[in-house]
Amino acid sequence: EIVLQDHVTLARYVEPDRLHLAFTFSLLHAEWDADVMRHVIDDARTAFDSVDACPTWVFENHDVTRLATRYGSVERARAAALLMLALPGAKFLYQGQELGLEEVEVPDAARQDPIFFRTAGERVGRDGCRVPLPWENGPPGFGFTSGTPWLPMPDAWTERTVERQRERDDSTLELYRRALAERPSGALVWRESPPGTLVFERGSLMCAVNVDAERLELPAGELVVATELPVDGALVRDAAAWIRVIPGG
Repeated sequence: EIVLQDHVTLARYVEPDRLHLAFTFSLLHAEWDADVMRHVIDDARTAFDSVDACPTWVFENHDVTRLATRYGSVERARAAALLMLALPGAKFLYQGQELGLEEVEVPDAARQDPIFFRTAGERVGRDGCRVPLPWENGPPGFGFTSGTPWLPMPDAWTERTVERQRERDDSTLELYRRALAERPSGALVWRESPPGTLVFERGSLMCAVNVDAERLELPAGELVVATELPVDGALVRDAAAWIRVIPGG
């Protein structure tokens, strides 16, 4: 874990005969903005390619607010997932990210993070992203424990459990599973696209992300996986899709 924002400096740690991988936290701090994310992606790729190293991508970890809360919606978090999983390099998923979990508002009386106590409550700490995972059934333990979990688990998570999400083809868990099974390979090639969007190809797959455009027209091809079904052949805002493009389409 090398916590540096400058990719050129970070890449020095993964030069030959040094570390094999180093976390790249730039996307973790990136806004939901197409230009910002493209700059982060290109800057990291350039730096790591210069030392023949593998870049890494992270959107969540145990120190930051969960992505769905940070970006303002589960829809954006799902779209970001398809973006990250299509990129070349290593991807790291934080527990619960694949369930689309949001940050939990933990009551002060239940907080455990030393940061909360050391700052006399000025900093609430990181408990909100560290709540145990909901596996099955309901509160209080959700299959994580038969007793009382070390941090309280929201009652609303009954619909977010692994058990429930396995039953729904449109769940975030199933989205991750399909994407991981179909993840592309090959060099990344950016394609022209309207402002507020990101479109690139890797091999036979195209990744299209509509960050904040009115609509993003998709090329002819097989829809492999999508966070939202296209409407009249176009992605709506805050949606992403992978398409197996028809040559010349």
